[in-house]
Amino acid sequence: MTAHRLLTLAFALLLAVPALAADAPAAAPAAPAATVTTLSPGDKAPDFTLTDTAGVQHSLAKYLADGKVVVLEWFNPDCPFIIKHHKLNKTMNETFIFMGHKGVVWLAINSSAAGKQGAGLERNQAAHKEYEMTFPILMDESGKVGRAYGAKTTPHMFIIGKDGKVAYTGAIDDDPSPTQCGQRNYVISALRAVLEGRPVPEPSTKPYGCSVKYGS
Repeated sequence: MTAHRLLTLAFALLLAVPALAADAPAAAPAAPAATVTTLSPGDKAPDFTLTDTAGVQHSLAKYLADGKVVVLEWFNPDCPFIIKHHKLNKTMNETFIFMGHKGVVWLAINSSAAGKQGAGLERNQAAHKEYEMTFPILMDESGKVGRAYGAKTTPHMFIIGKDGKVAYTGAIDDDPSPTQCGQRNYVISALRAVLEGRPVPEPSTKPYGCSVKYGS
């Protein structure tokens, strides 16, 4: 093949490349990143209606309409950190009894999916009795409510003011060990401020405990 013919062939190939590229199928657009709900103090608390282990329904909107301050505690009866605050110590019961007479509603919510640690109606009915709980356990097996709040751990605490906004989110206290209670109870401090109409001194802390056992 002569040099002239080689040059002609190379030129033809160069012209063909853009045309080939134009005929190629367009790449699929990248899938949007999954959004993770994370509630912050001041955010509107998502409404929900859940049924407790005794078959009673609880509606956040109803409690707020009644002028209540609502505490949510994410719960898993077999998590060592729940055992710490319900069996080894009575942190949750004592905090609720201390503040409950002031118009505070306390709801434990279990978002463990079927087959996961701490899931199931019977297990939670037994735990409610064993731990001598003075407030109900609401079942959220689908995890819908837990995900709406961005609940990460058991326990993960939320306080909702009468205005329906998150006033506090985070840990129950300042000791993340699996057995010892902390010196500072963040929930009591926040509840006092909310009930007195003062700014919450620490509206957000880092929650500790077991991960919430959501389904896939």
